[in-house]
Amino acid sequence: MSLSRLRFAILGFGHHAVRRLVPAFPMSAQAELVGLWRRDAAAGAKNAAEFGIPHSFGSREALCASPEVEAVFITSPDAMHRDDCLLALGHGKAVLCEKPLAMNAAEAEEIRAAADGAGLLFGVAQNFRWNRSVEWIRDQIAAGSIGEPQLANSEFSYPAQTAPRKWITDPTLASGGPIGDVGVHCLDALRFVLGQDAVTVSTLARRDELSGPVEAFASMQMEMSGGAFATVAVSARASYRTMVEITGSEGVLTAENAFTVDRPVELQLRRGGEMVEQRTVSNADGYARMLDAFVTAQRGGEAFRASGADAVGNMRTLDAAYRSWRSGQRETV
Repeated sequence: MSLSRLRFAILGFGHHAVRRLVPAFPMSAQAELVGLWRRDAAAGAKNAAEFGIPHSFGSREALCASPEVEAVFITSPDAMHRDDCLLALGHGKAVLCEKPLAMNAAEAEEIRAAADGAGLLFGVAQNFRWNRSVEWIRDQIAAGSIGEPQLANSEFSYPAQTAPRKWITDPTLASGGPIGDVGVHCLDALRFVLGQDAVTVSTLARRDELSGPVEAFASMQMEMSGGAFATVAVSARASYRTMVEITGSEGVLTAENAFTVDRPVELQLRRGGEMVEQRTVSNADGYARMLDAFVTAQRGGEAFRASGADAVGNMRTLDAAYRSWRSGQRETV
């Protein structure tokens, strides 16, 4: 007899939920979206009716307390993640939280400790770990296809001035500009494919008239625990682009559009300047695969590969990156 789907509710329903998460649930074999909460109750009720979501809750507390909800997917602004996670965990719910996990590593550690203390599943929606492009890169590195990784580069650029998330430049709500917003995806992907953590980080960043107190574009150079050097470049003022490239002692892996879910991703393996393998994959099911992996972990199967505990490492690196920007010095993670 097949198990019923795990019942999720989205806390902090907004643009991301509409664009990415609502379409992912019907693609999932094991997860079901049964509820939502957003600060604007009228807009929440309208969303629920539009997307056929059974419950539009009147408060965060009502959502987390509901027996109809088994897992809470938190998509609120960064500054609210700590309180929202602790509320859901306090009601005995499994939690899947959007990135960046918190405003800083101390908050992230507090959430992790609460989840561990309650014995509840706690994951972070680093969905690119389930992108077929990123998995391919990781598998190639593990198979020794490029020898020993030496240089790891990732870029994520997008025109934030045209994006609907106006809070992203408010430092009381956002952990930062593109370093915290999308740089965490680049960092997480490099940690995932290399199997290495950042040890030190040096940051260059610049503000502009639109970014206010947060950065508009930045570059971070990191020394990784396994000896590779990694660079993450992010911009909130350029045309959309995502890229991952890993140079090893015996070859190079390149993924143009590496994190893209809307169109095909081109993957290449070169050795000695010659093309060894070239393929095109789709990441369209990445969010659904993440949901299914979370449900599998909740039911005692394979551990969720983007655990809350692992995400604390991302937050420590982001903290060091912002310290480096302020100090002008290389900082230890």
